[in-house]
Amino acid sequence: MDKKVSIVIPAYNSEKYIKDCILSLQRQTYKNIEIIVVNDGSKDSTLEILNELAKEYNNLIVLMNILKYLQY
Repeated sequence: MDKKVSIVIPAYNSEKYIKDCILSLQRQTYKNIEIIVVNDGSKDSTLEILNELAKEYNNLIVLMNILKYLQY
C-alpha cells in the first residue's frame, strides 16, 4: 500500500482561491492523501467553503484556530 501523504494548508481570508486549491489537490494522481486546512480566524466565507467541501471529500480535515475567534 502507498504511504499516506499529509498536506497542511494555512488559510486566512482565502475565499477567492481556497476551493480551487482543494480541488486541485483532489485531482492529483496520487490518491492516498489527507488535506488538513487550518483556518486562522478568517473573516470572510473561507470556513463555510471549507465545511461544504469537507462534506464531499472525506480526506479533507478542517481545523480552526479558536484563539483567533475569542475576543479579549
